[in-house]
Amino acid sequence: MNKLKIGVLGSARGSDLPSIVESINKGELKGLAEIVSVISDKENSGILHKAKNYKLKNYYLNPIGIQREEYDKIISEIFEEKDIQLIACIGYMRLLSRDFVVKYKNKIMNIHPSLLPSFPGIDLDVHKQVLDYGCKLSGCTLFFVDEGKDTGPIIMQKAVPVYDNDDAEILKARVQSAEQEIYPKGIKLFAQGKLKVEGRKVIILQ
Repeated sequence: MNKLKIGVLGSARGSDLPSIVESINKGELKGLAEIVSVISDKENSGILHKAKNYKLKNYYLNPIGIQREEYDKIISEIFEEKDIQLIACIGYMRLLSRDFVVKYKNKIMNIHPSLLPSFPGIDLDVHKQVLDYGCKLSGCTLFFVDEGKDTGPIIMQKAVPVYDNDDAEILKARVQSAEQEIYPKGIKLFAQGKLKVEGRKVIILQ
């Protein structure tokens, strides 16, 4: 069985990358998948440092002065050369262009730190909203990227409790633990051909 070839896009610390790498090395993704390329739009991003530590092929692509469509075309060319079959977004802060999303329809995964469709947004702002609303549960959502922002078909979610003494950083850490649990699971299902998209719904095949 050929391994699923994964390309990673990231802008920040890349906190979920180690869980995927470890799953590939000695967990449920062993023999099923491999990370072929890691691309970041930030030169000193944590995800690039992590990629180098894991000896993964990595690229810094400077986005300054390049239109979004052209930038995504460069990414696409790199991924085509590597025969990438799944794109995993890990803290990627750029909105992907429509052409890129259409080209890789239902082949781009992203994870969001709330139970979508509640609380779209970025990073700590999401957790602050959850706390401000007095939610008793938060969590994370793994989904396929579409042309919207945090609007694609949901693959899976995991809930975590919210406690009265939480602040945004504490809640973020708890949610990230859940992210690191479900991201490898979603990739495994994809590698096994068990994810079927029907409209807005993702059916997990047995």
